[in-house]
Amino acid sequence: MKQNIQKIKQNDFFTMTEIEKIRNIGIIAHIDAGKTTTTERLLYYTGRISRIGEVDEGTTTMDWMDQEKERGITITSAATTCYWKDYKINIIDTPGHVDFTAEVERSLRVLDGVIGIFCGVSGVQPQSETVWRQSEHYKIPKIIYINKLDRVGADFLKVVQEIEKDMGITCLILHLPIGKENEFKGIVDIIENHAIYYSTDNENNARIEPVPEDMKQEVEFYKTLLLERLSEIDHNIMEKYLEEEPIETLLIKNAIRKATLERKFFPVFCGSSFKNKGAKLLLDAIIDYLPSPIDRGEIIGENPETEGIEKRYPDIKDKISILAFKLFNDIHFGHLVYARIYSGELKQGSKLYNWTRNRKERVLKILEAHGNRYTEIESAKAGDIVAIVGLKGTYTGDTLAPEEDPVILEKMQFPEPVLTMAVEPKTKADSEKVFQSLIKLSEEDPTFKLRVNSETGQTVISGMGQLHIEVLIEKMRRQYNVDAKLGRPEVAYKETVTGEAIGEGKFIKQSGGRGHYGHVVLKIKPSTEETDFIFKSELKGEVIPKEFLPSIKSGVKESVETAGFYGYPVINVEVSVIDGSFHPVDSNDIAFKIAASIAFKDALKKAKPILLEPIMKIEITTPQEFLGEIISDFNTRNGKIEKMEDAGNYKIINGSIPLRTIFDYTTIIRSLTQGRASYIIEPSFYQKVPDEYLKNIIE
Repeated sequence: MKQNIQKIKQNDFFTMTEIEKIRNIGIIAHIDAGKTTTTERLLYYTGRISRIGEVDEGTTTMDWMDQEKERGITITSAATTCYWKDYKINIIDTPGHVDFTAEVERSLRVLDGVIGIFCGVSGVQPQSETVWRQSEHYKIPKIIYINKLDRVGADFLKVVQEIEKDMGITCLILHLPIGKENEFKGIVDIIENHAIYYSTDNENNARIEPVPEDMKQEVEFYKTLLLERLSEIDHNIMEKYLEEEPIETLLIKNAIRKATLERKFFPVFCGSSFKNKGAKLLLDAIIDYLPSPIDRGEIIGENPETEGIEKRYPDIKDKISILAFKLFNDIHFGHLVYARIYSGELKQGSKLYNWTRNRKERVLKILEAHGNRYTEIESAKAGDIVAIVGLKGTYTGDTLAPEEDPVILEKMQFPEPVLTMAVEPKTKADSEKVFQSLIKLSEEDPTFKLRVNSETGQTVISGMGQLHIEVLIEKMRRQYNVDAKLGRPEVAYKETVTGEAIGEGKFIKQSGGRGHYGHVVLKIKPSTEETDFIFKSELKGEVIPKEFLPSIKSGVKESVETAGFYGYPVINVEVSVIDGSFHPVDSNDIAFKIAASIAFKDALKKAKPILLEPIMKIEITTPQEFLGEIISDFNTRNGKIEKMEDAGNYKIINGSIPLRTIFDYTTIIRSLTQGRASYIIEPSFYQKVPDEYLKNIIE
């Protein structure tokens, strides 16, 4: 693909970039593993920034939001572009906190490769495992970087063993640390068979020396292990290894690259980003082992007109296809859409069609992002990740393509919110401002839901956790200059059915002129798939014309979302239209929509509905001396302990617990342990509410 060349302006010079030389990578990890610190070093050593920012000082490029600087955590995924050895690297730094998992999900959807960062002390933590599994859903090749090896308690090989065990993978150790903890002073490159020493706080001053004498045996062991594993997938290496012939470095690297792209093995690197050890070697690993858009191959979508399979290739000459993966309401540009160009070429002024929402769009500006700063570019081509101005009706997950070349790419799946809160303006005069601001926030974040309670008139918001909601309300306060009060947190309960039932709904009205006639019979039963609802038609003959089926589905959808037996949304239910009738004159869409809603409610009552509650996965880290108090309190909250591990003088408890029991847990755990214990939770699954609690919840 030597003809696929793009001219991109970078500062005051032009860089020629082939698609083979593009790397779209993400940084994923548990909170505080060093994602943003590592990204800052990658930007510095590629020359993208002239000064290294620090998370603790609030000066990093990627954590640009005021709240990120104040809290010291990444809240929103940020994109940037840098260049290393003639390669263009698009980087997305993702959050590590579970409340912002949607930011990780939508970033992974458009990435080609990932760096999984693990703390050299803490090893595999809950969110690092979660985001790893998320990346596996998209079959993304990954390399592993074990960070913070200068910290007390850091153990490189122990973390590698944890990763292999917990992730169920096979690692290829390519680096070994020289020295432990505060004596960590360099890295041995096993392939090159030399040592890199860092005598200053700048990696540019690193020096290369022979492998230390006391490490030669260890290096030889891991070099042999590396070659044995590569022999499993590469015939040339196997032959040379068995014949004890020298094996060229290029041959080894090519085999590692092949194994990485096929996700058979996962290369492991090490360092201490904060102390500027290992970042430049990580940059080399990105271009050596992570895929280009061409390595990832074609993307498959569906033709919305024929329902046939459509393929798009990472080629400038192919039909253009674009996936919007993030929306941001920027103070200067307004409705800003982050998008991945999968095929073709996008130019300023291009006219496109949003096939997800069936509307025409026009590209006014194309921007290259660098945190919250943007550079305007004239065009973007296959493999690029850009921000687009002018797409007024495009949202997260939408597909854009020419009107004559229809395609819808695979949509993203986001977890359901688990926490709800009532929200109201500080003053009546701000009511409309608050509501409009909340709408904009819900457009940006697919896991932030907004609805109005029809009985009380209250505005109710839902999110992934209390921090998630608090951050968004604070963002509304700062960005839209409007304030609101939050009510007490409430669990986002769900409902489902345990039996099969049939319900009937009729909406018949005569008003002197043309009337309304809708008659629907529905069958509902538990779904075998985990989804809100599955809608099917089992109609025989023309008892209901096909043109009314979308209205029936719409009526069911509204009921599923708002009108459960206990008043909560319904999930995991299959709904089939089995019968009904129509009037040749009076039947219309609204009549069938209302009739479907009546039929669903009728069937729901008969289908043995149950109430479900979110169960959270929890990890508690506590000093040994407080273990008894923690376990005793945990049991009173209906928690279930799955395993306990030692971590020095601390115990790590892993288990599950109902969300309804831990709203006050931060205060409780601090009082039980003199403020020395901590915990992390994330949504795990829904299960039936015990009968003894059901009455209290309903009341």
